[in-house]
Amino acid sequence: MIKTEKILHLKSCRGRKVRVVREHYLREQVPCYSSLCQADCDNDGKVLPGDLTHYVVPDVGVVVDYLEILEFRELQGIIFTQTACQAVQHSKGRRQYNRLRNLLKDPRHDCVLFANEFQEYSYCPREKGESQEKWQTRCVYSAAVWYHNHLAGMKDIVMITEDRDAIAQYSSLNSGVYVISVQDFLQNFWPELQAAHELYSSISQALQEKESEGSQKEFAEHLPAEVLEAGIKSGRYIQGTLNVSKHRAQNEASIMTEGLSSKNTDLSRGVLVYGVKNRNRAVHGDLVAVELLPKSEWRGKVTALTESQGDEKSGEENESKPMPTGRVVGILQRNWRDYVVTFPPREGTQSQSRNSQRILVVPWDHRIPKIRISTQQADALQDHRLVVRIDSWESTSLYPNGHSVRVLGRAGELETEVQTILIENCIHVPPFSDAQLREMPVNTREKPWRMDPAQVAERRDLRETHLVFSIDPQGCEDVDDTLSVRRLAGGKLLELGVHIADVTHFVPEGSLTDLEARTRATTYYLADRRYDMLPAVLSADLCSLLGGADRYAMSVLWELDAHTLAVNKVWYGRTLIRSSYQLHYELAQALLNGEEVEVPELSELGPEEKDAKLAQLTEALETLTHVARHLRAQRDRGGALELEGVEVRAQLDEERNITALVPRQPLEIHETVAECMIYANHWVARKIQETFPHQALLRRHPPPRQELFSQLLECATAGGFTIDTRTNKSLADSLDQAVDPQDPLVNRLLRMMATTAMSQALYFSTGLESQDQYYHYGLALERYTHFTSPIRRYADIVVHRLLTAAIDMERGVDSGKAIASHKELEGIAQHINCKNRAAQRAQKLSTVLFQCLFFKERDPQTDQGCVADAVIYSIRDNGVLVFVPEYGAKGPVYMKDREGQVVAAGRDGSCEWQSGSVRRYPDHITTTSSCGTSTFRVFDHITVRISVRSTHCHADSLNLEVISSKPHRSAEPQQTRSQGRSQLVQEVVRLAEEAHQQAQEKAARRPKLSKEEREFCQSKTPNLYSLLEEVRELALMDLEVVAQVCATTA
Repeated sequence: MIKTEKILHLKSCRGRKVRVVREHYLREQVPCYSSLCQADCDNDGKVLPGDLTHYVVPDVGVVVDYLEILEFRELQGIIFTQTACQAVQHSKGRRQYNRLRNLLKDPRHDCVLFANEFQEYSYCPREKGESQEKWQTRCVYSAAVWYHNHLAGMKDIVMITEDRDAIAQYSSLNSGVYVISVQDFLQNFWPELQAAHELYSSISQALQEKESEGSQKEFAEHLPAEVLEAGIKSGRYIQGTLNVSKHRAQNEASIMTEGLSSKNTDLSRGVLVYGVKNRNRAVHGDLVAVELLPKSEWRGKVTALTESQGDEKSGEENESKPMPTGRVVGILQRNWRDYVVTFPPREGTQSQSRNSQRILVVPWDHRIPKIRISTQQADALQDHRLVVRIDSWESTSLYPNGHSVRVLGRAGELETEVQTILIENCIHVPPFSDAQLREMPVNTREKPWRMDPAQVAERRDLRETHLVFSIDPQGCEDVDDTLSVRRLAGGKLLELGVHIADVTHFVPEGSLTDLEARTRATTYYLADRRYDMLPAVLSADLCSLLGGADRYAMSVLWELDAHTLAVNKVWYGRTLIRSSYQLHYELAQALLNGEEVEVPELSELGPEEKDAKLAQLTEALETLTHVARHLRAQRDRGGALELEGVEVRAQLDEERNITALVPRQPLEIHETVAECMIYANHWVARKIQETFPHQALLRRHPPPRQELFSQLLECATAGGFTIDTRTNKSLADSLDQAVDPQDPLVNRLLRMMATTAMSQALYFSTGLESQDQYYHYGLALERYTHFTSPIRRYADIVVHRLLTAAIDMERGVDSGKAIASHKELEGIAQHINCKNRAAQRAQKLSTVLFQCLFFKERDPQTDQGCVADAVIYSIRDNGVLVFVPEYGAKGPVYMKDREGQVVAAGRDGSCEWQSGSVRRYPDHITTTSSCGTSTFRVFDHITVRISVRSTHCHADSLNLEVISSKPHRSAEPQQTRSQGRSQLVQEVVRLAEEAHQQAQEKAARRPKLSKEEREFCQSKTPNLYSLLEEVRELALMDLEVVAQVCATTA
């Protein structure tokens, strides 16, 4: 080891330049991480393969500016130098540096980090008068030469740089070490990787024109980080995440001030940031520092409905009570992501040149400002959606600068809009790679899968001793949970069993499949498709507990007193099971009701044997239902909430694809299965938390903030009901009593509002929360987790591993695997929470997309399907909010338009627009015109006409217009609500099939895939996995509630 000195030029907190001299130690042995190494380097972890034609060493400038290109998985054998990584950290900030670190950690990418500045023979001290850029390039070239020599010339090294002087200086110094530009590298080695070429061109244009802005200041400069930090500590500045209003994106934004509201009651509603200037270049989602304005400049949020994003006015609308108002003085962390944008219609105002055109593109998300990009394809990309990334936003520019990443397709096409939804929610679901699929077990007709004898010997075998069965939606093929119940000790005891697919046996921790599952975190369900968390060979086959098939399982068995149902003991462990019956809900309920129905598994048996087995199955179902009623009563006494949701069943075609989602009538057997799953989740949470007090993954549901119940309380009061929100028990009881015998929709709407007020249920590590924070408000349980769906939730996989470790510890077996620390577990929990929120938003947007596509093909003036009954549930200054039960839509209905005309209702209820005035009251709104006064009250039924409001650059939305103040009487009373929803989904699916007919015909001409290839493919259309718990959110239901129901009921 050689000791030397390293001189750093730093800047102090006061802005003064400081020269720092640090000791620097050089070593001869530094890992090279190449499989070709013959020098016995200590290459732990990821190593570069030896079968590549060359290794790539990117220069500092390439890593800083073109990291997105280096993230392509096709580019292999990349060596990132310590010099380049430090440059990213210093020049690009923590977010970009963490992105690079994650790339280096990811085993799916063939890239490594070389500590060149600690290697004795590659280290280059900076020469006197040498610029930092020249020194960094020399360091990287020296590392490239060292690699070539270290590997004894067995591997060519390609250094890529954008420095033309470096290419001229170094390209011919050493044979075997080539120095070329990024463009030459892509053209010579990756000519067919078109996406990389387009991305390079886009980034290059953005870099060339980065400094072309004028010198005039448009915004105030952001304060330095050290000033912001000191100001936040002193209380002068307030830290928070900027949340731009969806409805008034041009003017209204706010930040929530968690932790400060207790010190300052004024801040309990957050801080309003009004106007683009006060937002000071902050983008929705950024972590910002805000300075409060004088109280004389405080203002409230506008309470009127906004017809469109371009309809925002200033100073004319009524505002809520003034709230703390501030301005952004600095950005603590940029949270920029990929944005979907649309090219605006061609206008002469767009600047252009011969080589490129600078275009202001319009983001799909209203809350994001226009982004200026440079492109040579402006004409070709008219009416197209594409993905862009923001590069910078200088104080001299009104808009941020960015570059395009890729083109999605023409706006309005179904596939383009679906991909837009995924990208806008940061959902990345590429097909499973060949390397991941090679990890999967094989199960074909020629080579069927067999149980491992070692596993058979180690596990508890329940195949001959327990009557195991599943209850799922009709046609379900993905069965991840089964149940069993039997009497013991002459009927004095009961044994209840919940058996869950043992996914962790097939997905070892740290494998490529595990990493991909962790990245996805959940299975994503959209209205017309799903994206699996795991490959189909697991989710639809070997981990599916199909009837008559031997399967691995993780089981929980309770021994209960047959009379009191008190728990005597609980057993946890890995088992072997064989499901005897694969029941669907309607069949199980019919058996409970004593109806004569055919059970497929018994169809070929003789009468006596059939009757005996049927009686045994029926008794098991009755016992299970009895236990579930007891469990539900226990939770009800604790204050468990029953929140509004819509169950759906799938309607299948001959190829078992979903053609419609039809609301399903609630059956008692639904609640029976759900109670058993909740019971298992609760007891597993107890087990892992008691074994690992500081390292368990649990799920908590915090009590909602009381101010969020304001809409519920106002609405209930208007209907003459009293809602007590002090505890979950009082809320549940008062919701049960808030029933209008004449209108069942009233209670449904109140429960929807209660659901909207709920906080989000979250995963967390027990090491970072006090025990009083473990409580699950919605389920009324002191500890809860997710254990029962490991096929579609990564949290369940983590819990399975924790339970296995707890069982091993109890048995005194050393598994040899370390449990994740509470900090690592919290990182996983935060990632899963983020992905769950993204999945819920995507489900909601997908539902809205299908609603709009359905109504877009219809003439609202002549089609009776566009006329529906609606219920008023909230009053605004210039209109009301309504719920349309037939189509599950919610939206505004305006009583006053932009021209000042108001809705006037005649004696027969028909409405027309006339000059007049509107007045708002707590429980109703009145319009006055020459026809007299019309009154619209909360819970009134009105008739609305549904049409689609189309915009060029944003998502379409439904437009609801009142046409009668009386309830809608359908011309076809026999058409049920479920038929209306079924028609909607079926019609949109039909339109999508027609739109893709040519693509399908082209695909049909290609060689057909084998059964095994189809089996391993990423699913594009949904099968029926877990419709009970998950797909119900995809029904065309209350749009504001969709994202909440799953979180609060599971």
